[in-house]
Amino acid sequence: MAHVNDPDVVRRLLTDTRRWAVVGLSSNRSRTAYSIAGYLRDSLGKEIVPVHPKAEEVLGETGYASLGDVPGEIDVVDVFVRSDLAGEVVDDAIAVGAKAVWLQLGVVDEDAAARAAAAGLDVVMDTCPAIEGPRLGLG
Repeated sequence: MAHVNDPDVVRRLLTDTRRWAVVGLSSNRSRTAYSIAGYLRDSLGKEIVPVHPKAEEVLGETGYASLGDVPGEIDVVDVFVRSDLAGEVVDDAIAVGAKAVWLQLGVVDEDAAARAAAAGLDVVMDTCPAIEGPRLGLG
C-alpha cells in the first residue's frame, strides 16, 4: 500500500519538533538541502544538525558523518539522498531512536516508509517543509 502523508503529522512535525538532522546537508550553497536547512532554522526556528560523510560545519552548526555520530535526541531526520539510498538512512534513523523521518520531494521508498511506521516513527514522504510550511501558514 502506498504511503499517504497525514496532514496532521506534517503540521505537527513543522510546529512541535525542535531538532532536525538533515542527512545530505553540506556547505554547498547551491544544493537544495542548504536552502531548506536555512528555511527550517530561520523561518521555523528548528535546530539543524548537518549529517554528511564530510562532516562539515554548515550554517554555523557542527556536522557529523553519520546519524550514529550525532549526540543527543533527534526529533526529525530530514532525508536529502537519492531514493535508492533512503532506506539505509531510514534504518539508521530507527536505530538512533529518531521520532520521525521526512523524505524530501522526489525521495520515495515505500518499503523504508513502512519500516519506519512499523517502528513507531512518524513518516512524511515526497514533499518539502518549504512547500508544506507556507501552505499551512507557517514561518
